[in-house]
Amino acid sequence: MNKPACADADLVPPTTFAPLKNQTFRSIWLVTQVSSLGWLMQTVAISWLMATISKSDLTVALVQASTTLPAFFLSAFAGAIADNFSRRKVMFAGWCVIALASAMLASLMALGLVDPWIVLALSFLAGCGVAFTDPAWHASVGDVLRKRDVPAAVTLISVGYNAVRSIGPALGGFVVASFGPLTAFALATLSYLALLWTIQRCTWKVPSSPLPRESMSTAIHDGVRFTAMSSEIKAAIARGALFGLGSIAMLALLPVVARDQLSAGPIAYGILMAGFGTGAFAAGLCNNVLRRTLSQERLITLACIACAACSLSLALAPSLEVATVALALGGAGWVVTWTGLDVSVQLSSPRWVVGRTLSIYYAFSSGGIAAGSWLWGTVAQSYSLSWALESAAGALVLVAAIGFLLPIREWRESDQDSRGFDAPAVALDLKPRSGPIVVKIDYLIPEKNIEAFLEQMRERRRVQSRVGARNWTLQRDLQEPCRWTETYRTPTWTDYLRLNHRLTTADRELDARLVELNSSGLAPQTKLSIERPTGPARRRHQPPPFSPAPERFM
Repeated sequence: MNKPACADADLVPPTTFAPLKNQTFRSIWLVTQVSSLGWLMQTVAISWLMATISKSDLTVALVQASTTLPAFFLSAFAGAIADNFSRRKVMFAGWCVIALASAMLASLMALGLVDPWIVLALSFLAGCGVAFTDPAWHASVGDVLRKRDVPAAVTLISVGYNAVRSIGPALGGFVVASFGPLTAFALATLSYLALLWTIQRCTWKVPSSPLPRESMSTAIHDGVRFTAMSSEIKAAIARGALFGLGSIAMLALLPVVARDQLSAGPIAYGILMAGFGTGAFAAGLCNNVLRRTLSQERLITLACIACAACSLSLALAPSLEVATVALALGGAGWVVTWTGLDVSVQLSSPRWVVGRTLSIYYAFSSGGIAAGSWLWGTVAQSYSLSWALESAAGALVLVAAIGFLLPIREWRESDQDSRGFDAPAVALDLKPRSGPIVVKIDYLIPEKNIEAFLEQMRERRRVQSRVGARNWTLQRDLQEPCRWTETYRTPTWTDYLRLNHRLTTADRELDARLVELNSSGLAPQTKLSIERPTGPARRRHQPPPFSPAPERFM
């Protein structure tokens, strides 16, 4: 029988530009390039302004830390908001904060009221906006596009940003040199307003949950628990934090390289940043081809080595031309690494928690970048600029070697979307807060299937626990050894329903394998019960001792 044409089409990997066929993604992506241009101009203006009003290498390097440190503190909270509220509205609010910080910086610059601490404070405020917009935007990619288009979309986001990076810093350096930092801040503010207008007019459908919204504390806890029980996400987080720690030296110390080592001005600094962006842009365009040629782990290892070579070359660069070529190599390694890690986290996360896993990943990556900015700035100030860059190069070689211990697995196209769940009929009138609920599932396993059954149950424990099961146990009946009982609890009836709604298609495939191992291929028997206290009788106005605190719906 002939296959449908659409089936064959689905087997063809999408091209880098395939996501642009989606009108919503295309509109936001295009105007994002404009706002990225404004952001890069603002970054150049802030960095050069700091280099002119402060002679401290550490203070200059802290500009990078001030914009990335907020993500370390706020990302877990921002991710919970992105998963529980409209991601479009979260993006809008975050860009409002960025526009406000830019407008305040322009106003204070016009009044002549800037000093290093004011610049760092407003950079920190802009970073707070970024901490909310990044998880919401990247998590929205899976809402706007098909899952198979997500890797191409993430690559395209990176390609677009780095295409702008190839001209933005040079343009920013020209604007700063010709018209001053104030003009750069004003243009950046206008670009943010354009993005706000586009987000306001673009909408996309997001599957709604029939369950009440989680409280912020519960949502954060569930996101942390899921992340802690996912080996793929933990490996990406660890590699991202370490890579950020080592690789940020080439950007954080770049103003000092231009000012002291090359004895150049803001235009030269912009050219150096453009070299970095050009390399990143070229690597982004080739990313799909590279993924088909090399494994993801091999790509990231080579990218770390490329960044190490860039950092070492900057320490020894005798001219602007040599430094620009070195930064092109570093830019290529930068985009390949961050794109690979970002997609690894996205494809390892179901839709219900992707905002939180991405935010935790961004938190540790931003923490590594902020710590690296401070570390290499301190080394440059206490010892020398070349010593700081050479040390960073050595650290990046170690990050590449860590791949043997924390490898990044190949991207999988497994379905991580949660499926619907029909609540089972119960004889009691349960309220959303009723509980605790005890779930017992009986299996009849022949002796020949026990080893395979135990292997599947180890995976079952991980799957159930990361979506909310508590006190998971597996027991074997002493009088009927072929009978095995899986037991777990949830605090409330709502938590039980939420647990089942979170199970993905990939998770439910495990249920099918367990059915095959069960005696005669019968479905395991599930029993639901509710715990009740047996202590002294209580008065009606007293709260039940085993009832959880009520959820605060936001």
